[in-house]
Order: sequence, then structure tokens, then C-alpha cells
Amino acid sequence: MNPKNKDGKRSARERLREQREKEVARAQRKRTLIAAVVVVAVLGAGAGIAAVVAGSHKPKKPEVAGPLVAPQGATGKDNVTIPLGPSSAKSTLTVYEDFRCPGCGQFENVFRDTVHDLENKGELKADYHLVTLIDKNLGGTGSLNAANAAACAQDAGKFGAYHDVLYKNQPLETNDAFAKKSRLLDLAGQVPGLRTAEFEKCVTDGTHNSWVKKSNEAFNSSQYKATPTVLVNGKSVYGDPANPLTPDKLRKLVGEGPKG
Repeated sequence: MNPKNKDGKRSARERLREQREKEVARAQRKRTLIAAVVVVAVLGAGAGIAAVVAGSHKPKKPEVAGPLVAPQGATGKDNVTIPLGPSSAKSTLTVYEDFRCPGCGQFENVFRDTVHDLENKGELKADYHLVTLIDKNLGGTGSLNAANAAACAQDAGKFGAYHDVLYKNQPLETNDAFAKKSRLLDLAGQVPGLRTAEFEKCVTDGTHNSWVKKSNEAFNSSQYKATPTVLVNGKSVYGDPANPLTPDKLRKLVGEGPKG
């Protein structure tokens, strides 16, 4: 074979080999680039998902309770009692209650008119102790926020009216609607003259949160373990299915006055 032909064939084979190597290298670079883009996209998407998940599970910071500020007119040991009715009344109704407690709502709805009538006649005064039992059992802040708002209403001299509005609009026990301060402010609009700038600030700031917690601690330290706990002249009168309390029985107990 002519040496020139051999050199020509070798050069052609070498050029073909070099061309194939370039194509392989080009294809490899393309695959590497695509893979890099995919990795970056996946990592970016993962970072976005992680941010959403982290945000959705980010624990709420506990609300700062602040200094202990008792509402105006609070009485009793440690000033954890809100009184209603004439102080000169011979009989006293004592109620431990939680604004989220359905049993408390039942008591209020059945006995509200009777209690008010006896108060208006000067025969009964009522002492209210606000408790946050449902917040502890089911989670949430509705018991605390509602109690604080009620204490703010006490500052304005409208505890009784606002107390009744809260129970008339009580949500289901599992629906922590009273945790929303906007809801508590909306309900305050049903009490003439209550929703002032001062009241709104008191509700929004949680002015009486520490006081509510103090009231709840007093309940936990007492012999009573459930809400509502209802006493007439110091004697428990509510919650016994064998001897249920009725409005007529309440009137009789109040009329009898304190024993001894």
C-alpha cells in the first residue's frame, strides 16, 4: 500500500476518533449541566417547602402576662373576687366559672334571670371567681382572654352586662373563639358604653392576665375541682344529680339566709 494512502487513512481514523470524543465530551457536559439545574431546582423547592412547614409548625410565643393588676372593685383574699349585687344582702352566691365551660353556660342560662331578680330585690349578692380550666384541658387562650376582657368590663363598671353577653354568645367548648380578641371586642359592642378606647386597650394588652392567672391558682389551691362550682352561703348546691338545683330551690335557699 502506498505510504501516503496509509497516512491518509490513519489521519481519517484519528479525525473520526477525535470527533467522537468531542461529541461524547459535549454530551457529558450537557448531562452534567442538566443534572446541576435539576439539583438546584429541587433544593430550591425543598427550601421553600421547609420554610412553609417550619412556619406552619412554629410555636406561638406565650403572651407576656405583665404585672398583676386587679380590676376595680375586686375583693376577697388576694383580690380575686368580682362582686355583684348589694353588699348588704344577707345571702351570698359564690360561683367559680370558666367562660369556655359549657356547664357554666348551662348554669347561667337557667339561673340568670333568677339571680338578677334576687339581686335587684336586695336579697342576694354574688361573688364571681374566674377560672381557665378549659384552656388547660383543651389548649388555647379563650378562657384567659375572655376573663381578662370581663375584668376590663369590671373596670368600666359593666362586668355583669358583659358577663351575660359572653355566656349568651358562648362558642362550643372545642371552638376557641374567645381566643380572638376581636371577637371579644365585637361582643362588647352589645353593652352600651363599654367599647371605649380604654376598654379596647385593656383587652388588647391583656392588662389583667396576671390577675386571671392568680384567680385560677386560687381555684386550683381550693377544695373545688370542677366548673361551675356554685355555693350559696358557703354550701355547695349545684352538680348533684340526685338533688338538682332549680330556680325555686335557689330562691328558697336565699330566703332562708345563712345558717347559724
